[in-house]
Amino acid sequence: MIFLVTGGAGFIGSHFVDFLLLEEKLKQIVKKVIVLDKLTYAGNLKNLIHVEKDNRLTFIKGDIADKNLVENLFENEMIIVNFAAESHVDNSIADPRDFFSTNIFGTSVLLEASKSFKDIRFIQISTDEVYGSIPVGSWNENDILEPNSPYAASKAAADLICRSYFKTFGTNVSITRCSNNFGPRQHKEKFIPTILNNLLEGKKIPIYGDGKNIRDWLFVKDHVLGVWQTILHGIPGEIYNLGGGTELSNLDLISVICSKLGYGQDSLQFVADRKGHDRRYALNYSKAKADIGYAPSALFSAQIEHTIQYYSDLYHNLV
Repeated sequence: MIFLVTGGAGFIGSHFVDFLLLEEKLKQIVKKVIVLDKLTYAGNLKNLIHVEKDNRLTFIKGDIADKNLVENLFENEMIIVNFAAESHVDNSIADPRDFFSTNIFGTSVLLEASKSFKDIRFIQISTDEVYGSIPVGSWNENDILEPNSPYAASKAAADLICRSYFKTFGTNVSITRCSNNFGPRQHKEKFIPTILNNLLEGKKIPIYGDGKNIRDWLFVKDHVLGVWQTILHGIPGEIYNLGGGTELSNLDLISVICSKLGYGQDSLQFVADRKGHDRRYALNYSKAKADIGYAPSALFSAQIEHTIQYYSDLYHNLV
């Protein structure tokens, strides 16, 4: 197997690259891994430190929207896994242009290049945010898309472009939509790293609105396994929800983290709510369970402790 992993120096992408190159059962299967990453603020070569000496790894600094670069990286029988994305909702509200360029146009460049090569397998990494907000129940893959932020809209657009390439050109593309990821290496702008860094630095934790917005939490390594199962068993043209199975309000999540670190609720600071803030996300992943054998590990307590320890060690190594 030959892989092109876009955004492979980012949070989730680097964990996937680790899986490809470090998993013992894949040693004889994975022949080459090309990582294409623009190395914006969210990408970091340090994320690839565990595999940087593996001779199967090639790193290319570049943009998925660069047509010539992308076409020169493609090979026949290649598996493209597109993690590359601008992903922070607040940044998309402040200025959505980079989100449209990378998430929409960049995805279209990758898909267009795939038409010129034989037996390309394309996995588009999407998000539960394309569905919008759901007050009760959980989303199925065929539910209507109602994105509420420029970020979510850009990802929804990319999903629809993927669908169009499958329908029009027969591109072997599958889409995964994950819930909120957490784990080591996540950028400090994200919610759990913000909680931990602020606690460790003696700062207040900013809470949007009333703090009762609910998210479904997925450990990054569970997500990686879901992507791998999609590569192996996913049907072209299909979408697979990859949920975490742990729904928590923002206040409840903070309470869990504070209790594990010995902090009280006086560490919170409520701030003005985010524009277009989705109230609740919830994914029904029964299709992924039935079709590709996906299931989250249901080890949230141990996973959040592992994540807390990672950021605590990182903080104390820097001070």
